[in-house]
Amino acid sequence: MFRPSVLVLAALLTSPAIYSAFVTGSMSVSTALVRFLIALPVSAIMVVGFNGMTSAYQQQAKRARLQKAIDGRANADSSTRA
Repeated sequence: MFRPSVLVLAALLTSPAIYSAFVTGSMSVSTALVRFLIALPVSAIMVVGFNGMTSAYQQQAKRARLQKAIDGRANADSSTRA
């Protein structure tokens, strides 16, 4: 099953063909659907690549939030002991 973001990206990539097939009628519907089916794996690869590029930043932000929480807890503990 494809993610919704993959389906939306594939629809955006093939929107000119879909418009030509369903609105203007200058292209056959089967051609537009074939283009959409070709765009699905391409879109999936694009989404996976984007997620791979941004995962390092997500992990870095998560580590920074955890470190901030640990530092805040350590400061709170040291102020209650004094």
